[in-house]
Amino acid sequence: MTTETGAPLTPRNEPSHDIAALLSAVASGDQRAFGSLYDAVASRVHGLVRRILIDDAQSEEVTQEIFLEIWQAAPRFDASRGSALGWIFTLAHRRAVDRVRSAQSSRERDERIAKRDTDATYDPVAEEGDARIEGQRVHRAMRGLSEAQREAITLAYYGGFSQSEIAERLGIPIGTVKTRLRDGMIRLRSLLGVTT
Repeated sequence: MTTETGAPLTPRNEPSHDIAALLSAVASGDQRAFGSLYDAVASRVHGLVRRILIDDAQSEEVTQEIFLEIWQAAPRFDASRGSALGWIFTLAHRRAVDRVRSAQSSRERDERIAKRDTDATYDPVAEEGDARIEGQRVHRAMRGLSEAQREAITLAYYGGFSQSEIAERLGIPIGTVKTRLRDGMIRLRSLLGVTT
């Protein structure tokens, strides 16, 4: 297909020299030329990207990135190395392929992490050993409490009694139970080296 003068037309009837002229104007910072260039090639760039990425949202995002790159890189376009439209399509293709590779790399990294996390084996012997050591630490720390604090904490945390049940069992006011539990837990944290 040709123009009236017999020159070949690029797809969608934009003469290739017009794309080159627009790109040249964009290289000099002409925003109006950039708008015209966008109007002339955006749908084809988006179509190319869409064929590579499949996903509509990513395709739109990458297309925007491509036009930002065209705006920034237009001064580097060298007409002696190929057509303006070819240069634009090359940028588009590279950017879309980079997105595919990035997504694939991210997916593979997530799969490796998931595999590593599921491969962690449960060691009941080590778990029991850790619990026993921790229990011994708490038991030693409990010796550092007053008899009243130790009794209240033992009834609450080892006996499973509520504060009102402890008060009734010991024959003391509930406020006293709360104070003993609070003061005892503060002291216990200190003895165990727990910071909050």
